[in-house]
Amino acid sequence: MYYIYMIRCDDDSIYTGITTDIHKRLKEHYFKSEKAAKYTRVRNVVSLEALWTCQNRSQASKLEYKIKHLSKQQKEQLIVTPTSLVDEIYQQAYPVSLETYLND
Repeated sequence: MYYIYMIRCDDDSIYTGITTDIHKRLKEHYFKSEKAAKYTRVRNVVSLEALWTCQNRSQASKLEYKIKHLSKQQKEQLIVTPTSLVDEIYQQAYPVSLETYLND
């Protein structure tokens, strides 16, 4: 299973990423691990805004690509209404708090 996620940083920017281990990846971003994206190492992660699952890498990569090419306003709208993305790629969204993945 692949996860596509959107996290908000303290400068109100939104980072989009892909992983097979969401728990581990969020910790890397939050604690600024050397494996974290350069983008999140210089910003403080404050919340997990959206999370999708896909069964294969191809679907996940297509979804990540589409999200990364949205404007900030479109990303904000996607967070509010996640089903607005193309149906053949979109699988499901979960409103999950960042603490759920950090407190294990």
